[in-house]
Amino acid sequence: MPAAMLLVFLLAFSTTARAQRFTLQTVSDTLSYLVLEDGATTDRWRLLFPVYQMCVGDVDGDGSEDAIVGVVKATRFDPVVAKRLFIFKNYHGRIRAMWMGSKLGGTLVDFRFKDGKVITLQSDGSSRYAVVEHHWRDFGLGFTRFLAYNVSQEEALRSFQQ
Repeated sequence: MPAAMLLVFLLAFSTTARAQRFTLQTVSDTLSYLVLEDGATTDRWRLLFPVYQMCVGDVDGDGSEDAIVGVVKATRFDPVVAKRLFIFKNYHGRIRAMWMGSKLGGTLVDFRFKDGKVITLQSDGSSRYAVVEHHWRDFGLGFTRFLAYNVSQEEALRSFQQ
């Protein structure tokens, strides 16, 4: 490839590969915006329910960070108001929902992203807990393995924080 063509190719690639950043803008206890800035554009996704946590990570393994947002709401498939996980991605400078989960198994207590996996702390509704590792499937999170199962809250928190 001639040097001039290589330079044009590199310049074109460098202008399309912009840094992206997901942030959360909280307006009130029941209104937040997930904000995506990629250097040239800004997009916002309105969240009309309490948000208790947000983190970022490459959930689907495509090399681009996704936003993992914890919300408190009922869903069409589970009418109980509870903690839920939503996952969003950058699609050409626009925020797109990848997954808006109803339930992962037990009652969701907390979550985090580590080593390409979503780790959840879940309760059985009484005094027993599990720490579960999830991976991305074609659509949604799939069960990978238990990191702790049927343990006390204290033991589950230790496992979850490792």
